Order: sequence, then C-alpha cells, then structure tokens
Amino acid sequence: MSDLDATTPRVFLARHGETEWTKNGRYTGKTELDLTPDGVRQVTSTAAQFVGHRKLIDPAHVARVWVSPRKRTRQTFRCLFDCSDVSIADNKVTFTEDITEWDYGDYEGLLVGEIRAGRVERGLDKERGWNIWRDGCEGGDSAQQVTGRLDRLIAEIRDIQRPYMNGEKPVDVVVVAHGLILRCFVKRWLGYPLDMPLTLMLSPGGIGILSYKNRDIDEPALFIGISIPPLED
Repeated sequence: MSDLDATTPRVFLARHGETEWTKNGRYTGKTELDLTPDGVRQVTSTAAQFVGHRKLIDPAHVARVWVSPRKRTRQTFRCLFDCSDVSIADNKVTFTEDITEWDYGDYEGLLVGEIRAGRVERGLDKERGWNIWRDGCEGGDSAQQVTGRLDRLIAEIRDIQRPYMNGEKPVDVVVVAHGLILRCFVKRWLGYPLDMPLTLMLSPGGIGILSYKNRDIDEPALFIGISIPPLED
C-alpha cells in the first residue's frame, strides 16, 4: 500500500502570504497587517496550481477548514478558495484563536536580534540564549499555552478523520495560519515537544502536508514529498 494514497485523510497547512513585516523579519502576532501585492500573488499562484477539482486540494474532499482570525489569514483563505471551481460551504469553515500566531507579547514587531539584546540588557539569559520554543515571550504565550491550544485542535481533527482512515469518504482538512504556529503544529502533530530541535521551513503562501502512515490514526506523519494528481484529460 502506498503512503501517498490520497484516500488516507490529510491535513493541508497553508501559510498566509507575504506582509510588510514578513519581508523584514519582524515578529507578527496580533498586529493586523494586509497581504502585500506580492503576498496576494503568492497565494493566488498556489491556488491556481493546487486548489480545485482533481487538484491536490480538492474542495469537494475537504471536510473542514480552520482559519486564524487575523486579517492576513482571512485574506489568504479567500485567495485560496475564491479561485476554485468548487466552493467551500460556510458551515465547514471555522475561524479560531486556537490556530492564531504565537502571541509575542512584548516582542511584537521586533527583530530576533532586538529581542535577544533587550533580554541581555535586563539581565536575562545569563546561562543560555533565548529560545522561543523553550522560553516563550514576555507578556505573551508560553510554550505550554501554545501546546495546549494546538493539542485541542489536533484532537478535534483526529476525531473527524478517525472513522475514515480507509477512504470510506474524503475527510481532508485545511488549516490556514501563520509561519511559526504552523511549525509548532507539525511538531505537536508528530507528538514532539515544541523545544525539540526540528528545523522546518514553510514559504509565505506555501502548502505543507500531514497525514498518517499505514492508514493508522496512531501513526501521524509528515510528507517530505508527494506526487501531484494528474491533470484531467
């Protein structure tokens, strides 16, 4: 049995397109930013190639969509599915804070170098350097808080997909969110703590894919490559 069998339920991770702060590396949590024109093009290009009838993300096969309620992710959701030839019913779409970006608290809008320098000035990190996966953010989310909300969402997804592991009906899921929280999502999907070293990348407007090995709900997996469905004749 192929691990690429599309009848096994999948979770598609969609990162929002570029914003001005994405371009310059500023930590963007609750700040409301629009997609740049390039960000819109990133998402619409992804949608044109991968979303639609008999494409990688076939809306007819999607059971649920979870979207972060930030403006940039709402825009991304619309760009992904408005171009599709099959629409997503409103009752399948949930906007939830469970998948919003890590709350950066006092670090909102800062660069990594500025955060680290500020912590040193305040007498922090004397024994080891700051690591968001382990230390969280002053005035914002801790790793434990992020883990809790992601685990809650993952449990809901698995409850939906568990009865259909052998393709009884299509129950793919789409999660539209942010760069850091989606990398956190991957770690928790695989059962890893957030501070486990696992370097992951997901481009703005990009799509990542999770599923299950051997059609087993207890073997969650990360696709490192996937074949693209053939174009319709």
